[in-house]
Amino acid sequence: MRGLPLSAAIFSVFVNLLTLTAPLYMLQVYDRVLSSGSEAILVALSLLMTFLFLVMGSLDYARGRLLAIAIFHPLLGLLAVIGGAVLVAITLINQWITRDPMKVARSQNLHADQLAGRLQTEAQLVHALRLADITAHHWEHLRRVAVGTGMRAADRQSMFAVAAKTYRQFLQSAMLGLGAYLALQGEISPGAMIAGSILLSRALGPVDLAVGQWAVVQHARASWLSLAARLSKAPPATAKTALPVPKAHVQLSNVTVIPEGQSFAVLQNVSFALSPGTAMGVIGPSGAGKSTLAQVMTGALRPSGGTVRLDGAALGHYAPADLGRHVGYLPQHVVFFDGTVAENIAGFQPDADDADIIAAATAAGTHELILSLPDGYDTVVRPGMSPMSGGQLQRICLARALFGAPPLVVLDQPNSNLDHDGSVALSPAKHAVKARGGTVVIMAHRPSVIQHCDQLMVLDHGRVTDIGPREDILRKAVRNASHLLVLPSIDRGDNGQA
Repeated sequence: MRGLPLSAAIFSVFVNLLTLTAPLYMLQVYDRVLSSGSEAILVALSLLMTFLFLVMGSLDYARGRLLAIAIFHPLLGLLAVIGGAVLVAITLINQWITRDPMKVARSQNLHADQLAGRLQTEAQLVHALRLADITAHHWEHLRRVAVGTGMRAADRQSMFAVAAKTYRQFLQSAMLGLGAYLALQGEISPGAMIAGSILLSRALGPVDLAVGQWAVVQHARASWLSLAARLSKAPPATAKTALPVPKAHVQLSNVTVIPEGQSFAVLQNVSFALSPGTAMGVIGPSGAGKSTLAQVMTGALRPSGGTVRLDGAALGHYAPADLGRHVGYLPQHVVFFDGTVAENIAGFQPDADDADIIAAATAAGTHELILSLPDGYDTVVRPGMSPMSGGQLQRICLARALFGAPPLVVLDQPNSNLDHDGSVALSPAKHAVKARGGTVVIMAHRPSVIQHCDQLMVLDHGRVTDIGPREDILRKAVRNASHLLVLPSIDRGDNGQA
């Protein structure tokens, strides 16, 4: 991108320098041709003008604009330099005074747009909770603040733009008056007086334009700095050696996660290892770090310290596309993208096999559900506009996590929205992953989700407080362990609330 503005700037220099030839040509016509009445001089000057149009592109832009004036008389050049300096000072003051209000206006507009997007996505829930009026007033307040701040900043910019324009017109007249005085003193010719006024207008025109369009310049600069800051934090993209399909050996060593801009760790020195065919449940209070651990294990979140390995290789050693096929992930919140049910299950892979899509849906117990939709697997799903309930959508998300038979499957609160049929289908899905040698890690609040787990890990404030066989952990961590141990025989799939 940097080469394009440079090329445009160089091209602009050449184009603008060519405009100097016309006033110089006019000056000579006034002083030489009209006073002598010689056609030969006119022809010579015309040829010289043509030649100058070919060679003036090599002159320096700014120096050529100002020194073309200074050649006529030093006082004219001094007036041009001082006038240009004052316009530059107006531009800098404009930036200093309007920078903070424009920043606040952009921030408020962003918050209002984000709120509008959330309200649109959750429109049915907002109406069901009778929050439409309250949220509308909140959005209106954000917009009112943003518009008010933006208007004040725009007023200031308009004031500076008018001041710069008026001052430039004053300078042009002042140049003409000074030129007339010098012409009366016999120090310059009348042609130099006119040419100096024209050249000053052309020299200061770009500065005047910059003051008037400073809002666009500020917005572009802020966007550029934001983009540069984000890109500087992203590691450079490098080609990864294609590793073979890994076995479900999972190992975490001293994994620590410190959120950006925070001084505390949401995960602290988390370490454990899992063998193929194992299902481990992760339990703990809200805010213990379970969802963060799920994101780290899928590679969506890079740990601040420690490593996550799959079959001995760090997750960063896998190409992103390959890692997406090796790790299945069911997030806590249902996430869908514009497309068909089949496309969402396949992760929008262009070469996805229909048989694999149906196999994943069958493993998640959603095949019959999908067939009952108006267009089956070709039913279009859009965020906030779906013919299915939250529980049905989560079951399709489970199918997406199982698509392609990934060695590692991470389920974050898999039954938070599931109905009876979804809860019943969850256990066979876990058994199927274990049977093919895969590893399942389940972040859970409800006992029914961990009833078929081999191991349990307890998280509290980001630390592993206990880990081991399921029965042992439940006896130590849960007071009604005896009730939970017999839960498989009495659970009726009602979200663990039997």
